[in-house]
Amino acid sequence: MSFFKKFFGKVIHDRNNDEDTIRVKGKPKPKYYGTVSPYPNFNASSDASVLQKAIESKGVDEDVIIAVLVKRSNEQRQKIKVVYEASTGERLDRALKSVLRSDLEDISLALLMSPAHFDAYLLRKATKRLGTDESVLVEVLATRTNEEILELKRVFKEEYDTELEEVIKDETSGDFTTALLAMLKANKDETDEIDMDLARRDAETLFESGENTSGVNVSAFIDILTKRSGPQLSKTFQQYARISDLTLPKALDLELKGDIEDCLTDIVKCSWNTPAFFAEKLHLAMKGYGTCEDTLIRVLVSRSEIDLKKIVEEYKAMYDLRIQEDILNDTKGHYQDVLLGLCGPH
Repeated sequence: MSFFKKFFGKVIHDRNNDEDTIRVKGKPKPKYYGTVSPYPNFNASSDASVLQKAIESKGVDEDVIIAVLVKRSNEQRQKIKVVYEASTGERLDRALKSVLRSDLEDISLALLMSPAHFDAYLLRKATKRLGTDESVLVEVLATRTNEEILELKRVFKEEYDTELEEVIKDETSGDFTTALLAMLKANKDETDEIDMDLARRDAETLFESGENTSGVNVSAFIDILTKRSGPQLSKTFQQYARISDLTLPKALDLELKGDIEDCLTDIVKCSWNTPAFFAEKLHLAMKGYGTCEDTLIRVLVSRSEIDLKKIVEEYKAMYDLRIQEDILNDTKGHYQDVLLGLCGPH
């Protein structure tokens, strides 16, 4: 719960969404907080040729492969894949898989996937191994837009010939299953409009469903936390703090246990501050002995064109240490170069 000591320990301040938009020709447009941007003067044929030479060169030229993959947007990488296969007769991912090894291979293949294919791959991996990786399921579903979840479900069915909902039902149980299926419906409010009356009603509902009753009405928590927008939930958290001696995360900690507690707590974290949620994930991946490479790859690749710049800033604010310093201490070689490249200038 150390995360919440930083964000919920005292009276929750208003978050300002205005700073996330700029005006283009008089119309508001979201600011870009990704660290990877489309490469100027992009030429898919040229890049495909460069990659082919790097792959076929004696000893493999990893530096060239990295320079191309990290400095191209995902959309540009998809075009390179098409041209590469058309000109060589071989898929680029298979070509790279044959010459790269270990973590460098994993992150290179991740960069070649479209966002929806990468998400589908992550959820398949999280449910196929011995024991389900519940945290990955929640992380993906709680941080994707409705459109992204619908596309993820379509790709999952296409790639693995089974409905994602059926996999979730088979691999999870109880209230945790209910929460995941609720997120898979992709009907979360995505507007920035705030309804203060609704925030007060929701806060009272959450209070009555948890602290102020014997037992917990988990369905009420799931319904509210999976349907409201981030800005709306932030106001609900503020209202909750006014009617309870506890913050909502602390109440969840006391009233719930197991996967459903972790799930709803992560939804709260994402709703309040998504970049800080991911900063904490990255910190824990490199904290102590050993490094969780899967987490580093998953977060840095999936957020590189969304909000990785904000995640890097939150990391510094939360831990008084630049994420690049931890990456330098915890990783090595060309794999380290890719991670640093994704984090942007440092």
